[in-house]
Amino acid sequence: MRAESIPHVEYEILNEVINNIEIADVQDAMVTDTVTEKRFKTGAKNVAKLLRNLMTRRAHRLPHTHKDYKPKEE
Repeated sequence: MRAESIPHVEYEILNEVINNIEIADVQDAMVTDTVTEKRFKTGAKNVAKLLRNLMTRRAHRLPHTHKDYKPKEE
């Protein structure tokens, strides 16, 4: 796959982070009880939401042939 634009590269990097980076080591180091487990899960969900939002904001700038391309809504 050729890098068609900077937003295309950013989108693919964000997609890779969401789908393939394991956070179990961070969880093991930070979670010690039910309170910290709840905090960790909430924080992880918040970060995933932020990353998905960044991806959504770039979808209209992907190549038109990309499977995730979506025209910009006005």
